[in-house]
Amino acid sequence: MFFHKIISTGLGIGYIGKGAGTVAAVATCFFWWLFQTDYTNPYLWPFLATMFLLVLGIYSGNVVEEIWGKDHQRVVIDEVVGMCIALLYIPLKWPYILIALILFRFFDILKPLYIRKLEALPGGWGVMADDVLAGIYANLILQFILLFNLL
Repeated sequence: MFFHKIISTGLGIGYIGKGAGTVAAVATCFFWWLFQTDYTNPYLWPFLATMFLLVLGIYSGNVVEEIWGKDHQRVVIDEVVGMCIALLYIPLKWPYILIALILFRFFDILKPLYIRKLEALPGGWGVMADDVLAGIYANLILQFILLFNLL
């Protein structure tokens, strides 16, 4: 149980209270930048780590939902995974990371374009799916910006 609480709260960030989702997203940006080096594959390892966190988040979301209730504010692993998705295949430069953060939080907070409907999914799927889609939308917009050199 302790393991799932630590995972679902993003190593304890969820206990901060109000604003924990934003703190978790910012921390994810920092660690994303920190863990990538000249010796890591910029495509494979971030993707595998993101998929691992997604599966772990779904599983831990199922466990802690029984304790805390549906999509409790302490659960921020969904923000971590959504932010990772927003950063996939994006150049490792701070301006791009900052734009990904802003876009992800925009979609995560406002929940347009069917994002809100995904919260209704049961268990850990409902916890994670809306942030996954928010991350996908943020990533697609950033890919468009990169493709057409709009920045």
